[in-house]
Amino acid sequence: MLRRTLMLSTAGTLAAPALLHAQAEWSPNRPVTFIVPLGPGSTADMLARALAEVLRERLGQPVVVENRPAAGGIQATEQIKNAAPDGLTIGLASQGTLVFNAFLHRDLRYNPLTDFTHIAPVAVVTNALVVPPNSPFRTPADIVAAARANPGRVTYSSGGVGTSHHISMALFAQKTGTQLEHVPYRTAPLGIQPVMTGEVQTGCYNIPTVLAQINAGTLRTVGVTSRGRSEFLPSVDSLHSQGITDYELTTWMGMVLPPGAAAPIAARYAAEVNRALALPEVWQRLVALGFERMERMDPPAFRAFIARDLETWGPVIRQAAPPA
Repeated sequence: MLRRTLMLSTAGTLAAPALLHAQAEWSPNRPVTFIVPLGPGSTADMLARALAEVLRERLGQPVVVENRPAAGGIQATEQIKNAAPDGLTIGLASQGTLVFNAFLHRDLRYNPLTDFTHIAPVAVVTNALVVPPNSPFRTPADIVAAARANPGRVTYSSGGVGTSHHISMALFAQKTGTQLEHVPYRTAPLGIQPVMTGEVQTGCYNIPTVLAQINAGTLRTVGVTSRGRSEFLPSVDSLHSQGITDYELTTWMGMVLPPGAAAPIAARYAAEVNRALALPEVWQRLVALGFERMERMDPPAFRAFIARDLETWGPVIRQAAPPA
């Protein structure tokens, strides 16, 4: 057994240069379609367009971003799953599409772990709990008090069922023992607008999509969803530190290919993404958009990370937002 193991190890070592050479040789021969399961102006869209620009330069082919917002990203994610595994279709995946949706929809037609070729995580974002500038809500406790006095009458918007905006508020309601009224919109920008005007009382959106409005004074922040303060809103306390004990939600985003993509294709994309994120000029651009760093992982580690996330969030979401 030891001799056989050593032989296999030696064969793997000898094969490694050839595999690396094959990985380096693969390049797309036509434009690449980058499917994004959320709408223009969303956090996912901002990230995808920044990545597409870098990938275009590295791959030598146009990388065309296609926004397909519908059904909480389910339709777009199904399209990624069903595309040819030739490297000409890539997709943006998120905690919402691969983890939250797994527990929100009984008839989900994709498996987060087996129906994709996992490439790499890219970045993480924190959400900000925002209200209109003239709102009487100054703290999370004000929202809780209003919700307890008027169960089901305090409204919050989101960019769709299953988004981190939705789950953030479902978790808020769960941890505070309140009932809130969910008003879902097709995209995050569409959901943010009624919070600005006061048509909806609150919302909990990715910081990149509301940072400009917060800075302009058209939205006011009453808390952030990270465990501590966010570097982008350093004067705003976290929900956890304001009495919602153990509240924490930061949302990751990453890249996937359709299932069955050849190893050289997956390796090339993983290498290019990780190489791009190591460049200071690329990361500075993402930071300017409101993104935070995430641990770098190879494809197997990314898949294992998603598996752990499913175990973590399954019980939470089943209690906070039962499947439809």
